[in-house]
Amino acid sequence: MAQELRSAGWYAGDDRNAYIHRSFMRRGAPDSTFAGRPQIAIANTASDLTPCNSHLSEVARSVRDGVHEAGGTPLELPVVSLGETQVRPTAMLWRNMAAMAMEEMFRANPIDGLVLLGGCDKTIPSLLMAACSVDLPAVVVPGGPMLTGHFQGEALGCGTDVWRLSEEVRAGTLAQQQFLESEQATIRSHGHCNTMGTASTMALVAEALGTVIPGLAGTPAPDSRLLKAAHASGRLAVQLVAEDRRPSTFLARGSFHNAIVALSAIGGSTNAVVHLLAIAGRLGIEVTLDDFDRIGAEVPLLVNLRPAGRYLMDDFQRAGGFLAVLREVRHLLDPEALTVTGRPLVEHLDGARIWDSDVIHPIGEPLQPHAGIKVLRGSLAPGGAIIKPAAASPHLLKHRGRAVVFDSIEDFHARVDDPDLDIDEDSVMVLRGCGPKGYPGMPEVSNMPLPKKVLEKGARDMVRICDGRMSGTAYGTVVLHVTPEAASGGPLALVRTGDWISLDVQARRIDLEVPPDELAARRPSQAALDGFAKPLRGWERLYVDHVQGADTGADLDFLVGGSGSAVRRESH
Repeated sequence: MAQELRSAGWYAGDDRNAYIHRSFMRRGAPDSTFAGRPQIAIANTASDLTPCNSHLSEVARSVRDGVHEAGGTPLELPVVSLGETQVRPTAMLWRNMAAMAMEEMFRANPIDGLVLLGGCDKTIPSLLMAACSVDLPAVVVPGGPMLTGHFQGEALGCGTDVWRLSEEVRAGTLAQQQFLESEQATIRSHGHCNTMGTASTMALVAEALGTVIPGLAGTPAPDSRLLKAAHASGRLAVQLVAEDRRPSTFLARGSFHNAIVALSAIGGSTNAVVHLLAIAGRLGIEVTLDDFDRIGAEVPLLVNLRPAGRYLMDDFQRAGGFLAVLREVRHLLDPEALTVTGRPLVEHLDGARIWDSDVIHPIGEPLQPHAGIKVLRGSLAPGGAIIKPAAASPHLLKHRGRAVVFDSIEDFHARVDDPDLDIDEDSVMVLRGCGPKGYPGMPEVSNMPLPKKVLEKGARDMVRICDGRMSGTAYGTVVLHVTPEAASGGPLALVRTGDWISLDVQARRIDLEVPPDELAARRPSQAALDGFAKPLRGWERLYVDHVQGADTGADLDFLVGGSGSAVRRESH
């Protein structure tokens, strides 16, 4: 049995190298630690600087118990952790770096299987990208959302209510002191954001893909059932090794089909688009931007959670959770797509029920009938752009307005509240230089705050266009992920204030109403060019030289695909 394990390449035998490997790891451990026992790495993204994941070391202890119980050897492996709210300029700049570092450490160490602990936005995507590239047996344990906080009798949604309340302060309808007092109540417990933001979305999407034990994703971080499921995941990891159930053996096109259906039904974050495209790229599975529209655009929105609805994640779990949602859209799922359990996803849905139909709507009474992410193309986005209608204002889904252009996020902050800025609620706000190359890192700035003078008139939404991303907790009529981005020579770089832009979501169009010959004669503004300057060194330089567009997942070109788990050279 030991010879069949990957880790036996380190520990088996009587030679000097095996002696060294065993002796350094022994530290009082018995011989059975190495002889035939699967070595299970618990890839832990816990960090005090990733507050949403700070409880994962407690979760890791339950995983460890499960691995022990099943006959494996648990080994905690701290990996790169990206705190969405803490790192500057944006966590997305390091998603690929984290995935690359994780993959290399998974491959370099005597590991037979993996339990992946994530929560905060980029941690689950980077863990999955790495696991798919190294192709070792792996199961994901999402850390879960925080409990709902309250302020002055109202529930607070992490992120979403920050955007809402800050706009009310700028509009003069909420006192600054009240805004600051709400800060103490926003984060009630450990766990990630309690809205249907990117963290919650990626946990649920990872389950829809098949990489999480069905029924686990969405369990709140303080809920004791999370620890029970973590224990079960540790046991499962040992079984995965025994059965050689690796990501490449059960993840297929149908898995991504199910993930896209789920993304639409839950009203999930637009960030899932770039993450799913990147994960598919690591597996060599063809998933395109158009698949999100083809598969998901007509899927009804069933989950009444902020930012598209009114409730929060602990309400979602109380109402029946993710399996209840999937049961409602079962007819839209790929019936053959497998999960990490070895069984199809649809086989786990029979016992699911909706217990509160105001939180999770039945398929016959959806919150919105056709609310999936839609892909737009046109003269402004020949490579595609996306919009989330569930979070948009219906009256703006078909709109024509004059462009007001900002060359960078710094330019935006400097001018948006200028009383002399020529802008009204019918204008189209355009922000460029925020794509993967241009920023670099593709920040969450596409949902630009509205100008103060527009807010004071009572408006709370405008059409906004950007080559960057927006937080999964955000809302508004935002066209984002515009490709090619401005820094790569896309038409967005050539828009001028005063140009007319037309948006027609039903027709899937976003167009710049400038004659082709005039557009061909234009050159980017100097301010835009200054913002596109290439970094001189380090990760940023490597990133800008190799990052791909948002339409293919914004991975680095040399990281697409995988190298497997084999180590090419012996250790000496």
